[in-house]
Amino acid sequence: MRDRRPRRPERDAAATMSLISHLRELRNRIGIALFFVLIGTAVAFWWYEHGLGEFIRAPYCGLDPDLRGLPGQSDGDCDLVITNVLGGALIRLKISFIVGVVVSAPFWLYQLWAFLTPGLKKNEKRYGVGFVAASTTLFALGAALAYVSLDKGLALLLGLAGDGVTALLTAEEYIGFVISLLVAFGVSFELPLIAVALNLIGVLSHGALAKSRRWIYFLTIVFAAFITPTQDPFTMLAMAAPMCVLFEIAIQFARIVDKRRAKREAEQGLTGLDDDEASPLIDGPSALDTTPSPLDTTPSRLDEPTHTQR
Repeated sequence: MRDRRPRRPERDAAATMSLISHLRELRNRIGIALFFVLIGTAVAFWWYEHGLGEFIRAPYCGLDPDLRGLPGQSDGDCDLVITNVLGGALIRLKISFIVGVVVSAPFWLYQLWAFLTPGLKKNEKRYGVGFVAASTTLFALGAALAYVSLDKGLALLLGLAGDGVTALLTAEEYIGFVISLLVAFGVSFELPLIAVALNLIGVLSHGALAKSRRWIYFLTIVFAAFITPTQDPFTMLAMAAPMCVLFEIAIQFARIVDKRRAKREAEQGLTGLDDDEASPLIDGPSALDTTPSPLDTTPSRLDEPTHTQR
């Protein structure tokens, strides 16, 4: 008996797909990515009772006992408060989802990369891998720096209330504050990478960056003052100082890229051309490539038999 089961269509060697095929592949990639996020969320939900909750509360627990705590509790206790029945469950689900997205990032980023790769050139793939790795590293560094400086910012803000005042923080307020601070630091560390990307595509030159260095540093400090949730000088400087260093690295990277670009243009005879001046072209026609392609299996008319079948 013949097998009537539908067979999976073979992959096109020319990497051409219809719109429906693209949408079908995008649906499959999104489904796989959500599956990995769901697994990461489940792992984080279990991990919450095995160290994750203590890790999040550690900056708050490290404060002076006079700045936090409930009436009647010992100095070693640092319990947070919930004010409604569903507060604990929602907080745990929220933390588990965010941690699950971070933990499963390599898997769903691979799905996104696998969907975009067939449409990219070789150099674009190389730049894409570099930017994904650099952006992930910078975001992780920013979030780590925010976590390290979190206890100093909390101590400064809660200490402004003066003596005789004990902070009674709810779990929702504290966790929302921690997440917003980590995200703010992580995203702010991505800004110098944007300057590098604009330089690589030729939009922003090293001369423009070097000329605007003072303005870049000034606007970085202003940005840090507005973006930090704590609004205290310590956290602002903890964000602004590394950002200024990263911007200086981006400026020096742009200098190297512009030097290599200028050297390449000099070798091709493109140095000194105005924007409205045509580049030198080859006057003569180029030779045609008559080598048959290995993908071309269509027989030509000369290869057809000349006899007729009787």
